[in-house]
Amino acid sequence: MKISVITVCFNSSDFIEQTIESVLGQDYSDLEYIIVDGGSTDGTVDLIKSYAEKDPRIIWSSVPDQGISDAMNKGAAMATGNVIAHLNSDDYYVNDRVLRRVADCFLSASSPTWLTGGLTFVTEAGRVIKDVRVRNYSFRRLLRGNILLHPATFVRRDIFHSVGAFNLSLQYCMDYDLFLRLGSKASPFVLDEQLTCFRVHADSRSVTQSEKVYLEEYQVRMHYLQKMGRMGLFYKLDYRIKRRMNRRFYSNLLSSCQKQQ
Repeated sequence: MKISVITVCFNSSDFIEQTIESVLGQDYSDLEYIIVDGGSTDGTVDLIKSYAEKDPRIIWSSVPDQGISDAMNKGAAMATGNVIAHLNSDDYYVNDRVLRRVADCFLSASSPTWLTGGLTFVTEAGRVIKDVRVRNYSFRRLLRGNILLHPATFVRRDIFHSVGAFNLSLQYCMDYDLFLRLGSKASPFVLDEQLTCFRVHADSRSVTQSEKVYLEEYQVRMHYLQKMGRMGLFYKLDYRIKRRMNRRFYSNLLSSCQKQQ
């Protein structure tokens, strides 16, 4: 079973080398690594080139794009693997056995269409801040909030394309929009293991712009409910209550990160 890992990047020279090494260092041979660069000017392209010259598993491009969703869609279009995953250019896999473990799950008797696991928040230097265990899944819970972790989620390529690509109009929650479409078709295989390290730093959009992220997540949810012809009053109230909790969580996360620098 071939796995295609996709990393999109732009001026990511500070962290992308560890990302690349965590993918290429996996103890799993049937792998292709797709890197979609948005036209970096900081040395990122030189780093990518240096690795691609030594490892034929790397497929890459560097051209301007229309944003993260567009870049991720380009990567998915280039992929030839049975399973695809998106790994951020500042994140990395927790060990060299992640892809082998994921492949074993996809090849198991249950033969899932997608899979999700846990991740670990780390500082810029890689020190552990907090483990986020994989959540117990139900579609009802997914409708109440994005309980899944994109860098620790793997999807069969044919299923990804069958439900549609990432929405170009979204800036932050294109993954949640995709998960709702996937979840309406089938439940993911829940792998109760940490798969990915998520680096918290000054340019982490999902952390530093958490208010905008949470608002867009709410808008995605309400749009989906409207399409399904479902009433959204409960979800409006739920959003207002949880917005404060979300703000507090990310504020504490940033504070913990700063203390450990």
